[in-house]
Amino acid sequence: MNAPCEPATLTENCTSQTFLKDVIEGLSAHPKKLSSKYFYDKNGDRLFQQIMAMPEYYLTQCELDIFKNKTEKLVSAIGFSTPFDLIELGAGDAMKSSYLLEHLCTLDCDFSYMPIDISGNILSVLKENLSEKIPSLNIIPLEGDYFDMLDRATRLSDRRKVVLFLGGNIGNMPPEEALQFCMELRKRLTPGDLLITGFDLKKNPHTVLAAYNDETGITASFNLNLLERMNRELDADFDLDKFKHYQTYDPVSGACRSFLVSLEAQKIHIGNHMISFKENELIDMEISQKFSPEDIQNLAKESWFRIVNEIKDSKEWFVDSIWTV
Repeated sequence: MNAPCEPATLTENCTSQTFLKDVIEGLSAHPKKLSSKYFYDKNGDRLFQQIMAMPEYYLTQCELDIFKNKTEKLVSAIGFSTPFDLIELGAGDAMKSSYLLEHLCTLDCDFSYMPIDISGNILSVLKENLSEKIPSLNIIPLEGDYFDMLDRATRLSDRRKVVLFLGGNIGNMPPEEALQFCMELRKRLTPGDLLITGFDLKKNPHTVLAAYNDETGITASFNLNLLERMNRELDADFDLDKFKHYQTYDPVSGACRSFLVSLEAQKIHIGNHMISFKENELIDMEISQKFSPEDIQNLAKESWFRIVNEIKDSKEWFVDSIWTV
């Protein structure tokens, strides 16, 4: 049996053990599934930056519209009369939140910025860029899983917490998992703390599908890159030419799903493990859930939050919903 990993000190060895365990469990399940959190190695980060720059991928521009053009509304909702910690889950390159950070620093607010991300590579880039762009900003990067690092953030400081969970990332979970996630967040927050969550709203299904099924194939490469990562880090032998990306969107449920299809019957070795694929068998790679206003209200209520404000982009395709404990 492998030794358990210490949650706040994710060594390279423990991270590799966890990666292998999650992959074997996921590919042994029916249907097969891989966790989207492992998309983001160095090449995955680069590909996702390309996805965000695609004209079809409206999500980035919609939320950027909010953070760039409606910053004062965000600041007003957060309140800055008392010191606080601004904690961003899945910070990435902080492209959107940097507008908020700049505005808060201009107002000479007493706050610390704690970006949390599973990718150490993207956190190092983020810190270097923000330190140059906003020299007065106090940055405390935290590398690891959301809840482990949120627990660490609460140990580092007892100040009021404002948690950012942007990019529609709440939609990367099935509805029941999203509810559990919000309930776990709620447990770690105290009265007066805030959660600002980005929700991609239901809209024309052609618009949604085009965002995840681009003709240039960047999204397909992003999904296939996880197989390449397993080849490199877990001694796997996936032949990427024997898998193909497939995208679906159900406008009724709001579920937008990514799959990889095995183009033939094949056996894959991952270290000492062997996984069999049937022809046309699927790997469930990712869900990107879309929400109605009622969906958001119900999620907040069922996880014991209260909605205090909502800020939409100019197209009203996306909303940053502000919840309090």
